[in-house]
Amino acid sequence: MLQVTGLYKSFSTQSILEDVSFGMIPGERLGIIGRNGCGKSTLFKMILGEDHPDDGQIVMPRGYRVGHLAQHLKFTQSTILDEAALGLPLERRNEEYKAKIILAGLGFSEEDFYSPPSAFSGGFQIRINLAKVLLSEPNLLLLDEPTNYLDIVSARWLARFLQEWPNELMIITHDREFMDNVTTHTMIIRRKKVRRIEGSSKKLLDQLSVDDEIYEKSRVNEDKKRKDVEEFINRFRAKASKASQVQSRVKALEKMGQKEELVDEVRLDFQFSQAPFAGKYILEVDNLEFGYKPEQTLIRRLGFTLAKGERVGVVGKNGRGKSTLLKLLAAELSPRDGSVKLSSNAQLGYFGQTNISRLNEAKTIEQEVQEANTNLHRTKVRAICGTMMFPGDAAEKKISVLSGGERSRVLIGKILASPSNFLLLDEPTNHLDIESIEALIESLKTYEGGIVIVTHNEHILRDLATKLIVFDGNAAQVIPGDYDYFLSTVGWGDDDASQMSSRRKEKDKDKSKGAAPAGNVNSAKLKSNAKDIANIEKEIGVLEKRLEVANEKMVQASQTQDRVGITSAGKEITDLENQITRAYEKFQQLLE
Repeated sequence: MLQVTGLYKSFSTQSILEDVSFGMIPGERLGIIGRNGCGKSTLFKMILGEDHPDDGQIVMPRGYRVGHLAQHLKFTQSTILDEAALGLPLERRNEEYKAKIILAGLGFSEEDFYSPPSAFSGGFQIRINLAKVLLSEPNLLLLDEPTNYLDIVSARWLARFLQEWPNELMIITHDREFMDNVTTHTMIIRRKKVRRIEGSSKKLLDQLSVDDEIYEKSRVNEDKKRKDVEEFINRFRAKASKASQVQSRVKALEKMGQKEELVDEVRLDFQFSQAPFAGKYILEVDNLEFGYKPEQTLIRRLGFTLAKGERVGVVGKNGRGKSTLLKLLAAELSPRDGSVKLSSNAQLGYFGQTNISRLNEAKTIEQEVQEANTNLHRTKVRAICGTMMFPGDAAEKKISVLSGGERSRVLIGKILASPSNFLLLDEPTNHLDIESIEALIESLKTYEGGIVIVTHNEHILRDLATKLIVFDGNAAQVIPGDYDYFLSTVGWGDDDASQMSSRRKEKDKDKSKGAAPAGNVNSAKLKSNAKDIANIEKEIGVLEKRLEVANEKMVQASQTQDRVGITSAGKEITDLENQITRAYEKFQQLLE
């Protein structure tokens, strides 16, 4: 099993990871979260040997195979079935049926199996690579944003497949519901350290929020004690009668540790500039039809309305017309038949998948945002750049030097700069981390205008959509209800999968009964339960020390190929992690 000990990594003068240690147990499926740029993908590269730590060790047993989703698109076979079958172990290359099952789950038809890889888009070619790595059945599977190229149906299939994954798995994904449906453990990279628990991302984030508040209250109290001691020393230093007391306090001051103030990590802050809307409907679509070719019809007789405050989720398989629908609503395409009527009071903000290509590469970030609303003062423009994680001089970077994710943030910044009452959003979260997606969801919930959003993220659909347009088969169907209503009445034809989220929620609920809501620590409770809290803090400290020793045992057992030792250490690690989780739950109960 994988064992990471004392890992350090920096780029130039920027430290990314400091003294990172963790180990995986047999069959563990670990979700990794953290801000963009915190080191998640760098950790994967070091595990794969594509990059190297500045210090520390990454240890795996001899013969332990690591597989990952390759992003390079180089194919050698004439059909996608033959290409995918290359992932099978050499002695099982005849088990073509396994390749067919996985390819079908990832959205390929029987006819597609015998087509060349070059006939498919880049997103579908990535799916071929995904099929190959799943078929190879490595001891450790690394998946970095595997759902970016999947539609909602394929993502649901992949979630079910990974729930049955027999070996170890590490996954990075912005899709929180997908992650929590798949994983057994969650680890966050935060402030250059890691924290790993058994359970979901929500459970970990809630626990960290409480931890931070406890830490800050403790730090403030310690600072006050320090100042009181310093004041006593300064006041009575010259008095001979107080000499022994002064000396005692000087020694106590030297022994006192000093907690550093927590530094908040940078997060996106979405504050849409809302234009007023007077009228009943922002948008009216009637008998809409469209196809790129005369013999092809992507959208047939679609009709719906969008009122102020409505949020329409657009879902379905890739290539069925979701993005095309948004282009029709934005008047970038003309319908073959029917009509799209936009209110004269409507003011549109449009985030399209291809819109980032329209940014002027010769301009700076600040200039692009200013162009969206020339009435904005430069201070406000710079503030928007800052909320999009381009603070200070970073706003003067040219568009030409930005990554795809950074360009997406510029496009969002342009939408924030311009007043709107109608948003068209086509997969706006592909380049956002989990916490930034949560911030976007909360902002969209308070948006007073109308929203049409294309997404395969089921968490977003559940939190936002008030009705749906579902592209399934050869038709687009309007569902007059939220996403859970759709699953219970129509569904995707995978009833078992529709229960994935509810099962995970119940599991987390059972494990976290008594947990205090994040950010809701009662100061009176802190005072009355101070002794019990201190005892549990000590207990957690002891358990974490024992966990470090158990992790060291795992490293030693892995190095010597001691299978009995590996199993024993794995059980001890799991038991200690469970004890730590229970201790934290007691800790939180004292705050209720």
